[in-house]
This record gives sequence, structure tokens and C-alpha cells, in this order.
Amino acid sequence: MLEKLGGISLAPNALKWLLTPENFKNTLIDQIASAQKSIYIAALYLEDDEAGREVLEALLTAKAKNPQLDVKVLVDYHRARRGLIGQKGDSGNYILYRNAIANADHPIDIIGVPVKSREFLGVLHLKGFIFDDTVIYSGASINNIYLQQADKYRFDRYHQIESAELAHSMRLMIQQYIINDPAVSSLTQPEESEVVAEKHEVRSFKSRLSNAKYEFDSTRIGNRVTPLVGLGKKANVLNNAVLEIVKSAQDHLFICTPYFNPPLALARAINSKLKQGVKIDIVVGDKTANDFYIPPEKDFSTIGTLPYMYEQSLRKFAKRQQWAIESGLLNIHLWKHEHNSYHLKGISCDDKKHLITGSNLNPRAWALDLENGLLLHDESGSWKQSFIDEQSFILTHTERLFHYSQLDSLSVYPQSVKKIMNRIRRLKADFLLKRIL
Repeated sequence: MLEKLGGISLAPNALKWLLTPENFKNTLIDQIASAQKSIYIAALYLEDDEAGREVLEALLTAKAKNPQLDVKVLVDYHRARRGLIGQKGDSGNYILYRNAIANADHPIDIIGVPVKSREFLGVLHLKGFIFDDTVIYSGASINNIYLQQADKYRFDRYHQIESAELAHSMRLMIQQYIINDPAVSSLTQPEESEVVAEKHEVRSFKSRLSNAKYEFDSTRIGNRVTPLVGLGKKANVLNNAVLEIVKSAQDHLFICTPYFNPPLALARAINSKLKQGVKIDIVVGDKTANDFYIPPEKDFSTIGTLPYMYEQSLRKFAKRQQWAIESGLLNIHLWKHEHNSYHLKGISCDDKKHLITGSNLNPRAWALDLENGLLLHDESGSWKQSFIDEQSFILTHTERLFHYSQLDSLSVYPQSVKKIMNRIRRLKADFLLKRIL
């Protein structure tokens, strides 16, 4: 499948690695300021905080200087309409958008996309920052921690691609399958005249989105990039590509995921490759580097159980594959750097094929969320060393596991965590939770 998979031809110098959140933020601001025709941004959210307001202000400034500039910002509808978890009152990000646009002489479009009728059933996890003929791809959203506004950051991957055809293809998909759909609505409407999508349109939106695809003039030779999009279990091109990447490995796989909870098909493919003697490196966040981790000195809430659930999933996997760890076939690297968090996703196969994606490679991503990714085919080997360098950079703040017991067991967890996890086990709800979290 992968050898026959067409893509958009790329010159060796068309790909650039930004590596750090500081470079990512600076490049975003520079690209916003220099865009001449269009800016399309797709992210889970644009937060009402210092970094979010700075990006929004940059977009409005660019629009004011060039009123013909086509600016579209896509965020998840439900995420934008609520406050942060645990925050009470009407404090969603849409209030920021509404107020900013009300005071703008040249408004921009900020669009809420309700992939499903409820947030826990599926969200807009589409990624991409498209400026004229430039695409910046990252799993990051827009807020203080992703853009390292202060001293704290959430580590992600950041790639810049110069390709007019890729940029056009990604814009076209957004226009055809999202912006023009009756299920989406503007998040900048005045409160007194706001019109939201009909419920039946939102409910049927997922079936229309499942047909979404990227259109482009395809080539099967040379260095190229294949944009992929997927929603749901059936005929999901992105999920199928992930499986084929893993199954095609002959020598080495390098896998990044923030939360280790692979879908059954992916877990089986990984296990099969280990038995075939393929070396696999998995870089995953330590529980303390999880978005939802709550330090012991702070007040605990139920959502803080998540990092511990993911750690138990990783511990079970490592215990089953201890033989591969001892033989050097399986290297599990735990990422941890001070009080920062980890959000990397993607797969590299035999130093020839590289998937950069926003997908967490877990059951929720594979079945519920709208996801996309870019598959880079390095036929000439021009990018090999740069990807190896990126992997070395990713491993800077990691510790390799030599035994599964290096991961904590349930018995040493805080009492509040043990109480919730034992209750989940008694109710046999862990299977369901793993599919939606």
C-alpha cells in the first residue's frame, strides 16, 4: 500500500525542522505577518490567555493591513464553548473571539466545528497552519504552554513545508468538507443575534466528514508528502496508513505518543514486529509529564486519575514484552523534564517513511476524533539525517526502561487515585474509559 501511495512531490530543501516551541511560536507570528493571500489555521483550540490573545491580535493586525487576506481559524466547537476543566461559569474561549471581532474594523472568521454532538464523543483534532504556500504542521494548539509564553512548555513536533500544492490541498479540504457544511457555525456572532447549527445537521455531520479527503496531483516517485485525513473506524485512510507503516518495517520503528494506550490492531502489529526481530523505540510521556497530572501538593480531582491509568497500560505492555526489553529489541523511553509536559506523536519507519500527525494513536483517535497527518516518503535519503537528529533531540530528556517494575504499581499510588481506580475496576469500566479518553 505504502509503495503505491501517491503524494505531492517535494524538493529536499522544502522541509524544515523547527524543533522547539519558541521557534514554533516565532515562526507562526512571522508567517502571519508576511502572509499575502490566505491564512488557514486548524487546531483543537485557541485559548483565552496571553499567547492566544497575541496570536489573535497578530491575525487581526494582518487582516487590517491587508483586508483582502482570507483568514480562517477552525477550532472545536464544544471546546470553545466551555471553560477549562474545573472552571465554573460562562468562560469559554468564544467570548474572547466575540469581543475581539466586535471591536475589529476588519473581522476574521473563527469557526466552531462540532465533529460530534458532544465533546466526549469526538472532537476536531485536525492540525495545520497554512500560510499562502507554506504549511507548518504540529500537534500543538494555541495557548501559553504550547507556545512557551513563560517558563513552562508542552513539548510537541514542529515541521515547516514549502509546497504550494500541499497548502492548496489542505485549504481545499477545509473549504469543501468543513467550512461550507451547515453543521459549523461562527464563534464570533453577537450574543443577541447568534445562530447555531440545527441539531440534526450536527448529528449527521460525522457521516459527511467521514468522506473527507485531500485532493492533489499525485506522483509515486521521488521524495513526496501524502496528506491523510480520517474519522471513524471504517475506511479510515489515516488509521490504515499507520498500520501499514508498522507492518512494513524491516529494521526499525521510532514511535512517539503522549499516552500509551494503542488500539488493539496497532498493539498486535507492534507485537508481531518485535517477534520478527524489528527494533522498536517508543517515546512516551512520564505520568508527571501528562497534561492532566496533578502534583500531590495540589487539590486532587477525578481527572487527575488519567495519567495513572495510562501508566498502568504502559506497565502491562512492558511486562508482557520484558523479553524484548532485555534483548534490546524494545526500548521504552519515558520523557520527563522538570514541570513541563509531553505531546509528541508520529512514527518513523526504517528511516525512509515518516508520519507526522496530531493523532494520539489510541482508540479515541482511531474511532471518535477527526484526525489528519502528513506521510513523508524519503526516497532519496535527503531527510534521513535530519530525522535522526530530531529523534536525538526528542530523547534528550528521557529515561530508558530496563524493567517494567520501574513503572509504579497501583499499590504505591496516592490513596485518592487508588480509590478511583479500584472503583473503575469493580465496575469493569476501564475498557470503556480507554476508548473515549
